[in-house]
Amino acid sequence: MTAIARRIGLGLAARGEVAEVVAWSAAARASGLDSVWIHDSYFERDAVSYVSAIAAELGADEREDGFRIALGAVNPNTRHPVVLAMTGSALDEMAPGRIVMGIGTGLPLRLKQMGIPYAPETAIEGVSRAMDQVRALWAGERLPSAVEGLPPIQPMFPPPHRIPLVIAAYRKEFVQLAGEKADGYLARPAESIASLAGITRRLRDAAQSAGRDPDAVEPAGYLLSLVDASRREALNRAKREPFVIYMISVLGDVALQRAGFERELRDRIATAWRAEEFHTAAGLIPDDLLDAFMLCGTAEEVAAGALAFHERAGLTLPLLQPILQEDAQVRALIGAAELYGRLPQAASEHWGRDLEALDGVAATDATPRGDESLSPADWLRRRGAAVWEVLRPFSFTASLTPVAAGGALAWFNGPPFSLLPFILALLGGVLLHIGTNVVNEVYDVRKGIDTITSPRASHAVLKGRFTEGGALRLALVAFALAIGVGVGLIALRGWPIVVLGLLGLAAGYFYTAPPFEYKFHALGPPLVFVLMGPLMTLGGYYAASGEWSPVALVLSLPIGLLVAAILHGNEWRDIREDTRAGIVTLSARFGREWAHYGYLVLILGAYVVLGLGVAAGILPPATLIAILSLPFLVIVVRSAELGATGQARAIAMIDLQTARLHAAFGALLVLGLINGAVAK
Repeated sequence: MTAIARRIGLGLAARGEVAEVVAWSAAARASGLDSVWIHDSYFERDAVSYVSAIAAELGADEREDGFRIALGAVNPNTRHPVVLAMTGSALDEMAPGRIVMGIGTGLPLRLKQMGIPYAPETAIEGVSRAMDQVRALWAGERLPSAVEGLPPIQPMFPPPHRIPLVIAAYRKEFVQLAGEKADGYLARPAESIASLAGITRRLRDAAQSAGRDPDAVEPAGYLLSLVDASRREALNRAKREPFVIYMISVLGDVALQRAGFERELRDRIATAWRAEEFHTAAGLIPDDLLDAFMLCGTAEEVAAGALAFHERAGLTLPLLQPILQEDAQVRALIGAAELYGRLPQAASEHWGRDLEALDGVAATDATPRGDESLSPADWLRRRGAAVWEVLRPFSFTASLTPVAAGGALAWFNGPPFSLLPFILALLGGVLLHIGTNVVNEVYDVRKGIDTITSPRASHAVLKGRFTEGGALRLALVAFALAIGVGVGLIALRGWPIVVLGLLGLAAGYFYTAPPFEYKFHALGPPLVFVLMGPLMTLGGYYAASGEWSPVALVLSLPIGLLVAAILHGNEWRDIREDTRAGIVTLSARFGREWAHYGYLVLILGAYVVLGLGVAAGILPPATLIAILSLPFLVIVVRSAELGATGQARAIAMIDLQTARLHAAFGALLVLGLINGAVAK
């Protein structure tokens, strides 16, 4: 491990898999970071447990690298000072001399929710007393009993190595206390450089007034950070994230004033946040507001921002805290921390003023800064990737399968079979699907249903890779091309195509678009069943043969059931997000238990209908080859059963798994019909 030239740490919340947080801590240590800080977030998980796991894993390695493991922070209101002393002794045994303990009061609102008394006028005295008691117990000293007449408290644990105590509380009186008797001060997330500069000045003044060396009190602070391929994309991602909107909504008047912003702006954002109108709130947040309180950009720009907080605000130990606590973001921030140690001092001068001047400051970073700095080839490649993401080509099997099945049945029944109108029908179905996909994404973003952490197939609009206006124009082009294809089909097959085309066009656009918004009124799965089951299968049959067939209607049923299952699985998984956004889906209306049963009915029903259709002599026996898709069925059934027990991760990709089942079932069905037609 090579130590970073400037000290910098990683801040993490006590959430997610413990093993993952341990792995991130190990990566931070290997990259030369100073420390990892785990903070309690009521009501998530326990920070002490995470720190214990990290200490047990990293403490066993006897390398003398000085990597510290910090509780940042705990409080004596929920953990008595005796308990804190006990905790520190145990942790110190696992990672000797490397434990840091942050102490604060805990958020008054959270304490009140738990029925724990909190009095602002005695909070400072309480933290000060807790520090004295913890230090006394660590020194092996006895404490007087809280109740007169009882024996004193005698520590029965081994005295630890020196454990620094850091104050994590945000009133100026706590800054004073930290200067007088703490080993450091831990600033909260979303502080501006101006605010932190004032805090560090008061901290040094307090230490000097108490006769202490000001350098003996370490100022640290969480810097909320988000890394992306360009600053524009990072800012757009951050603005869409409800956590960021919340943090902006609770900024204090003084903090805003020091950073040069009006509180009215904060109030408008807060109003939209409370109404859960995240799209509106995101549109109200200016770039410079995020730049003042958070670090958003490429890894290099985040590093330069951290350097600005270090040099301009006197933050001795910046702690990069991911806005999105996921593997890619955490590891990107570890990379930014490494860059932080290599940046020249002049790099910080550009933060918040001329970020473009950062280009090329660190030759080791080849990350693109933004669209404006890309070569034409790179720009086209990035734009093509955004278009590919928003189109979601993997989903096209949902529209290709029913049309192909109808055409294959027409060939099986043959003649007549006409190839050109059949190909036009396939193309028209895909174009309608493209338009529907894009419109759906735009309105899911506008309604706040999609967030960065949502397990969606596309985040192109959400991340700013594609503007809403550009996406809607793309959808309109797809619909216009579908109309053009429809005109060609009308010329070949007559006016019945008009009815099918208009139904498909209206159902696709108004699926999420106002005024009808079928998806948001518990009509999504039934509409998709009709549109991508009977309508498209009958349309494919009619386009290929110029005739109608009741057999095609029966053939469409299992296909429609499976495509409806794709959407239903999506809605089942997203009940919480949809409900939060005020969206009424079938799954939200009937609840998780019945959503699970409904999903099983749809996927198993497809096989039952197919078998009954063949048994009744309606469907050709050749279609039974679709039963070879059973391995895909087993996968989704297993996921569904795990999801029904509360394991949300098991159904995180239930829609994609069901799409694979639908594609396999449909491909085999079409293959069976084609094989039967050739064998005749």
